[in-house]
Amino acid sequence: MTKPVRIVVVDDSLTIRAMIETLLERDRRIEVVGIARNGEEAIEMIRLEKPDVVTLDIAMPGKDGLAILDEIMDMEPCPVIMLSSLMRDGAPIVAEAMDRGAAACFNKAMIVREATRFIGLIRDLGRGLMVADVADIAPVAIAA
Repeated sequence: MTKPVRIVVVDDSLTIRAMIETLLERDRRIEVVGIARNGEEAIEMIRLEKPDVVTLDIAMPGKDGLAILDEIMDMEPCPVIMLSSLMRDGAPIVAEAMDRGAAACFNKAMIVREATRFIGLIRDLGRGLMVADVADIAPVAIAA
């Protein structure tokens, strides 16, 4: 059996963290190794756990997700999926996140409705596939 994809979930919303954790725990091929509610916890957890993938909220109090993304890319780059309800195809925030090193962007409002795609994206990135290599994930920003 293949090792599960190890993931750290970062979001300031308890509801979103719980929803993502519950969704991901249903898939034995994914192991949630950490849940962080802010940037400081995220960086510490990523250093400690060395996850295969990170989901990262863009809008958080204190350091926003893009600043945390910069730290992750400087520290120990790993695939990061940026999450926001602002994610729409062609939105400037998508281009900025991708330019700064995000592997993908996903609209938070679509996580439950597009659960299969969300989980598939996590598994594919965790196995080392780049978004461009994933045939059913196009465009990079999966939005409403």
